[in-house]
Amino acid sequence: MSEASIDANSNRRRLHALGERVLAGGEVSREDAGFLFQLSSPGDLGDLLAWGNRIREHFKGNKIHLCSIVNAKAGSCSENCKFCSQSSFYQTGSPKYGFVDPEPVKTTSEEASRNRVTAVGLVAAWKGLNEGPMLDEVCDRIREMAKDGKVRPDASLGIIKNPNVARRLKEAGLECYGHNLESSRRFFPQHCSTHSFEDRLETIRHLKAAGIKICSGGIIGMGETWEDRLDLAFSLREAGANVVPINILNPIPGTPFEKIPPLPPMTILQTIACFRFILPRQEIMVAGGRTVNLRDLQSMVFMAGASALMVGNYLTTLNQSVEKDLQMLQDLGLSPDWENHGFEDQTQPITFKPAAPPEQAPALA
Repeated sequence: MSEASIDANSNRRRLHALGERVLAGGEVSREDAGFLFQLSSPGDLGDLLAWGNRIREHFKGNKIHLCSIVNAKAGSCSENCKFCSQSSFYQTGSPKYGFVDPEPVKTTSEEASRNRVTAVGLVAAWKGLNEGPMLDEVCDRIREMAKDGKVRPDASLGIIKNPNVARRLKEAGLECYGHNLESSRRFFPQHCSTHSFEDRLETIRHLKAAGIKICSGGIIGMGETWEDRLDLAFSLREAGANVVPINILNPIPGTPFEKIPPLPPMTILQTIACFRFILPRQEIMVAGGRTVNLRDLQSMVFMAGASALMVGNYLTTLNQSVEKDLQMLQDLGLSPDWENHGFEDQTQPITFKPAAPPEQAPALA
């Protein structure tokens, strides 16, 4: 038997053992995760994706969590994040406007509900949120969304230094707050210097203390190493993230990252599968950059372990149509329909119905 065959069999056995451990409720170590991130042969990557899919199905059944966002305040952000077209440090031609009125939020929520979207997040381009008139206005929008009841009200409003702000958001009806760590602690200064990795962790601590669920992930393809992606996944596990968005850099002209070469699609899928091993019960969401980076391989994100998808347009870039995403789910025998908007499946076993074959999937609205 050749040395390559021996290595392939060894990798297959180790992958099987790690997969079975996760299915039984165990965890993978950093050493184990390093093994997963360093797999490189087509056969090993195929096995890895298959296990990512099996772990997703075990913990999530055939349910896919859909969310969308409202760019509630655009442009002129004081932070210098090198990937962001809304930073005031760069000339990108990105839209600029103040905090939105109630009507656009209501319209977006109604459209999202019609498209079977679970949650809509208010996203604002600023450093963070403090007590004052703006917090009052933000809380008004969240109350309106919660009262309407069509979608789960989420928000991503930057850094929170005051625990009272988090408590007020919770009282207004906010259920989940988006606050990405973006990258590993080591790599963070390479893409932002106007605030720190610790500022983001502190925000998450305030939100968790207020009883708000956490949507936190990062961006891959900024020039980081696989070790940085591994460290990010473990930081998210330690921080207690509930939803983990994986964004893929879409280089925007005018930003310092505009000429970074794209990640290979298989590297993206491998990252999703590795995150699924490390975060088996979390919602792993594929978000910004999927259409330009994955192209015809978008449907494979679920086979790699993703259980959530951001639909509709992103903050300043376009996505494929919601109708196309819903058709993709139907073709795969997956369903976006949830009986509630909670996170119970992350804390206790949930019994799911098996996925229907594509020809038996319910008709789309």
